[in-house]
Amino acid sequence: MLCTRLTNARFLTMDPDHPVAHDVGIWQGRIAGLDAAVTSLPAREVIDLQGATVLPGFIDAHVHLAWTGFKQNTPSIAGRTRIDDVLALVAEAVARTRAPGDWVSIAGYDQRALGRHLTAAELDKVSDGRKIFLLHDSGHGCVVNTAVLDLLPADIPHENGFLAEQAMGAARALRLPHSQQDLAEAIGRAARTCLTEGITACAEAGIGGKLFGHSPVELGAYQLAQDNGLLPLRVQLMVSGDRLSPVSAHETDGIPRALDLGLRTGFGDDRLSVGALKIYTDGGMMARTAALTSPYEGLDHTGQLQDDPEALTDLIVDGHLAGWQLAVHAIGDRAADIALDALDRAQRLRPRPEARHRIEHAGLIRPDQLPRFARLGVSAVIQPNFLRYFGDDYASIMGEERAPWMYRGRAFLDHGIPLVGSSDRPVADGSPLRAVQFMVERASTSGQLIGPDEAVTVDEALHAYTVAGAHACHWENSLGSLTPGKRADLVVLGDDPRRVDPSRIGDIEVVETYVDGRPSRPRV
Repeated sequence: MLCTRLTNARFLTMDPDHPVAHDVGIWQGRIAGLDAAVTSLPAREVIDLQGATVLPGFIDAHVHLAWTGFKQNTPSIAGRTRIDDVLALVAEAVARTRAPGDWVSIAGYDQRALGRHLTAAELDKVSDGRKIFLLHDSGHGCVVNTAVLDLLPADIPHENGFLAEQAMGAARALRLPHSQQDLAEAIGRAARTCLTEGITACAEAGIGGKLFGHSPVELGAYQLAQDNGLLPLRVQLMVSGDRLSPVSAHETDGIPRALDLGLRTGFGDDRLSVGALKIYTDGGMMARTAALTSPYEGLDHTGQLQDDPEALTDLIVDGHLAGWQLAVHAIGDRAADIALDALDRAQRLRPRPEARHRIEHAGLIRPDQLPRFARLGVSAVIQPNFLRYFGDDYASIMGEERAPWMYRGRAFLDHGIPLVGSSDRPVADGSPLRAVQFMVERASTSGQLIGPDEAVTVDEALHAYTVAGAHACHWENSLGSLTPGKRADLVVLGDDPRRVDPSRIGDIEVVETYVDGRPSRPRV
């Protein structure tokens, strides 16, 4: 007997052997069969989906759950365009604190909305003895007041209180880590948001590190969330590369650096597991710290790398030698050169064609870099909603020649490079459907076309958020398609993305999300 049979729907299975179905049978959290194989079988529950369209649950291959959850509960200055309004909100947050010396965190900071960066001196006027920390929306910078600057070593660089990349990490390190309980609750808040958008599995893009980590024992917070029923979807954890440390392993192992006990990609189960090793090579376009080969339009710099190129190369190679899948953050084309060179060197030292290394973001990829991606078998894990919401700005700072190279679609596919969809939530909107719409239209919210030749089909965009996402996370045997034997993770949509006008894809209603055959909103 089936546990559940879903009927009267258009199931887009993403399985070429059975691309469309009308019935799906579920038994013990897995897909038991399709159509004639299950239609006549008895079931404890038969659910009439009333003509809805059903897809495999969306997979977001690059998110920041804890950061998202904390941001949801942090005062935000998002949308403010006047310095005085921002300072007034900071003053309100300061007034809610208990004592001088407290930290005050503010979310939603983006200098582009204000026309310039805030300064430490301006924050000092409203800080009343508190330590003020405004996190840039990109996650690659912050603005702090003098009370924070006074605690930093003298050699930490800043521009009137704005700290970027590793300098930001030094400021974050002044604070006590979040508790595991607070982390677990933040993770749970973000996970529930993901479910409402049809996401049933995601990859957390870097835990435990100096740049984006929230605690040296952050993995335990995810276990706590799982134990306490706060983790309603599947999560794979990328571990920050700076957690690797020298080891005295046997010489035949050839492992110069590793995580304690040799932990690496693959540890865990189908609900919570360890994924790739996350390595940062540069910053971001929003903060103007992505590392480019030529200067930003209108600026006299080319961004910055996270470390000396040789040190970054050594870290990438050591992670590969230790058996990890690598997720290398590289937004600018100069950073991509370093990542590709290092991955090439690593594969020559110890060939691991099954490693499925990934370039996270691949934000600006020159035409000459595409064949190298393909030859190395590297996936491009992109964030289409970056261009949907920030594309006008990004195009202006890249210039006419480079703008079409941003967050590519068609060029990756034409070169045989796996194209994987993700959001980088909370940096950008997390909706897969709105991302799919951009991949098809290549239009920002203002209507500006950005690299229109990089447009892909609706099927190809959906593939990026299902089949390709599963493959990038080594989940292809259990997720990504509605195939008998795989997990019954599904998203029920109010319309068919392949049949509506592309301009309507992002507005399609997510009616329900199923994980292991169970709806996120239990039926009454």
